[in-house]
This record gives sequence, C-alpha cells and structure tokens, in this order.
Amino acid sequence: MRSQKLKSSQGPIRCWQVDAFTDRPFGGNPAAVCWLDAEADPAWMQAVAAEMNLSETAFVRPLEAGLELRWFTPTIEVDLCGHATLAAAHALWHSGTVPRAEVLRFQTKSGWLTCRRDGDFIELDFPATPPGPAESSDLLCDSLGARPMFVGRSRFDLLTVFETAHDVRSLQPDYVQLARIPVRGVIATAPSDDPKYDFVSRFFAPNCGVNEDPVCGSAHCCLTPYWADRLGKTKLMAYQASARGGVLRLELKGDRVVLGGRAVTVWKGELL
Repeated sequence: MRSQKLKSSQGPIRCWQVDAFTDRPFGGNPAAVCWLDAEADPAWMQAVAAEMNLSETAFVRPLEAGLELRWFTPTIEVDLCGHATLAAAHALWHSGTVPRAEVLRFQTKSGWLTCRRDGDFIELDFPATPPGPAESSDLLCDSLGARPMFVGRSRFDLLTVFETAHDVRSLQPDYVQLARIPVRGVIATAPSDDPKYDFVSRFFAPNCGVNEDPVCGSAHCCLTPYWADRLGKTKLMAYQASARGGVLRLELKGDRVVLGGRAVTVWKGELL
C-alpha cells in the first residue's frame, strides 16, 4: 500500500487514547484522538484509523468558529459517534489544548455538537434518532440466535428489544450473517436487572468493521427516546453490557439527547 500524506505539511501530530464512558482504565470504550493543525487527506485518516485498530479514531482540527470533528472506524468514516466525541473533549480539556471551562462546539457530519463539563461528567448534546416499528426477519433472528419481542428502525440501526437482561447478555451473534443486514448496526436491549440502571444494551456493527462496540454513545440516541417513552421518564441511567462495560447518564430533551459519561486517558504521544 502506498503511503498517504497530509494535504498540508505538519510536524508530529499529538494523539491520545481515551477510555470513554468509564471512570477506570481498560473499561468503557477506547478511542484514539488526533489533533490536526490543518485539513488532512481522508484516505490518510482512514489509514491511521486502521493502524490504531480501535472501534473509532477521532480527528479534530480548529476552524474559524469551533472545531471540526470526524470519526473513522478501521474500515469506514461514520456520521455520528458518541464515545469518540467524549474522548476528544476529554483529551482536549485535560491536555490544556482548550481551557477546561470552555464549552466545545464540534462541526460534524451530523451538524454542530456541543460538549460541556458537569463535575466529573462530560455531557454531549446529540440529535435524537427515535426508532419506528420495523418488521423482524428470519435473517435477523438467525443472526442473533434469538427472537426479539420488538424490532424498530432508527436513522442508523435496527433496535431489538428482549424480555430480560440475561437474554441480552447471552446473545452470541453470527457476525457474518449479521453483516448481510443493510444497516449500520444492530442494538439489543432489555430492562436492567440492576436497580442502579433503567436498561441494558449491546451493540453489534460488523458492517462498520466492529463486531461488538464496547459502549456506543450514538446507539443511545435511539435507546433514550425508546426507553423514555416506555418508562415514562426523561432522565435515565444505562449500562452497556459488553465485556468492558460502560455507564451512561441520559436525558431526553425534545429532539435532542444529552449523553453524560466519564473518561480516562490511557496513553498520549505523537504520530510521526
């Protein structure tokens, strides 16, 4: 593969790896964050994301007003990503790249997104993507190895609802089959069996090069309006029941979802 270069010359690029939606290292969802001084070649960014080999790598660069933020999995660029946005905000504040009291405004493929601090939490203001009803299929059920009680469709994903948290934790998807379904990913969810949380979920996205995303913030833009309506409350606590696990504090505000989470920097360095 021939090497890719930035469109404009830059020195070493500062980067961080941040575990998002957790208060401990090696939990939550890891994301790489790269700070760019100038616009970069998308093919080069994709190559960097493949090299990082995390579910998402975020690229941030300054604009005249705010910051540009783009997200790449190891195989594609995506339109919306919660955990890498949280990771980017954490990295910029904790590195001193931007003042800690400053509200961050990111220009993204999903419009302007804002991040602000609330004590130990970082709050992300994202668009809600409520699910409408959708038909189940033998392919979906065979891929998951289980039949959901309800199937919905959001802007990006299929939502599958199960009776118990045990049902969700027990899923062992066939990712080859699951990748035949023409959606970004498949969300599995159920009421929580832990009183600290309102619901649990898992997220599978083999079409994006990520079989199971440890904690998916953008999936909760669909989950929040669904559970808010079902439970009759707008403030929720959620647990993503992946092997790493992650905790999200959620609030539905009209057509927006506020996702709150903690983050931890695992390493920092320079991309040469």
